[in-house]
Amino acid sequence: HDNIEAHRAQLEIIEDLAKRFPGKISVGMEMFRRSAQQNLNQWNKGELSSGQFKNLFRKNWGNGYALYKSIFEFLNKNHIPLIGLKSSKKTEDTFRGNDQPGQNDLPKIDFNDRYHRPFSMSIFGGHQAMEKPYRMLLLWEETMAQTVADFLKNPSNINSKLVILAGGFHVQYGFGIPKRAFRRVPHSYSIVLPTVTELPPELKDREMDVKHVSIPLYSADYAWKIQYKVLPENKVKLGVLLENSENTVRIKSVSANSNAELAGLKDGDLLLAIDGIKLIDIEDLTDKLKRLVIGDRARLIVKRGLEEMDIEIQFMEPKQ
Repeated sequence: HDNIEAHRAQLEIIEDLAKRFPGKISVGMEMFRRSAQQNLNQWNKGELSSGQFKNLFRKNWGNGYALYKSIFEFLNKNHIPLIGLKSSKKTEDTFRGNDQPGQNDLPKIDFNDRYHRPFSMSIFGGHQAMEKPYRMLLLWEETMAQTVADFLKNPSNINSKLVILAGGFHVQYGFGIPKRAFRRVPHSYSIVLPTVTELPPELKDREMDVKHVSIPLYSADYAWKIQYKVLPENKVKLGVLLENSENTVRIKSVSANSNAELAGLKDGDLLLAIDGIKLIDIEDLTDKLKRLVIGDRARLIVKRGLEEMDIEIQFMEPKQ
């Protein structure tokens, strides 16, 4: 999920389809749960602030909002519906309780795909202890497939196009989401797989060590050759341990001799803004820091107790 070029390809597909089929496009994302749909509908209507939407993303998926920001901006600007695909936490807890698929709102699950299990186990390591994670993977994919089927069965969507954004593992070879959705509602579909053919040496440590499994199937209908690029690391360091705290960022601890300590920041301080940019969460701060270099200065609005302070900080090389 960390390749920014893959997300660029996703956006290009959405933009092209939106141009060719105006008002007939919806986008489903693995990154949101089905239980988030009411909030996603509010966002589509302009009833959620950007901060509330970011919090919704973090609650459903975690970090990584910046990777999808351009996609979200396009969807929001063009009022393209966004659909949450993944199972709710309640459904997952029910499944862990060994309720049978097809009962208590659990989707019907096909455990018998001859290629899905060996391919999945090659990712998990192939151990018997991985049976529970494999079952949860099946729940996720069947739930996402059920959400696709629900969309296709809705008469109001008869002339609509649905774009699914999910990890390549869930669509590769077709035996994840695609065939499980087709089992429910026969329909035409295409799998587009952004494909990295050469990994940059500096990113080799991100490569997964996966045992090769021979699958006699095409991995996708279309392979889109891309480079592997990730968001840049911060060139500067504050020297703090942070946590998200009620639509702002809280300093848990300040490192000795750090830029933060030299600027007078203290444990427990709330970081409200940097250079006029309101800080909703840690990602807002790191997005700003990525654009700074050693020697740059920034102005922080800091709340300490009941007092708000304007603090200037200069980013120097960390002292050893």
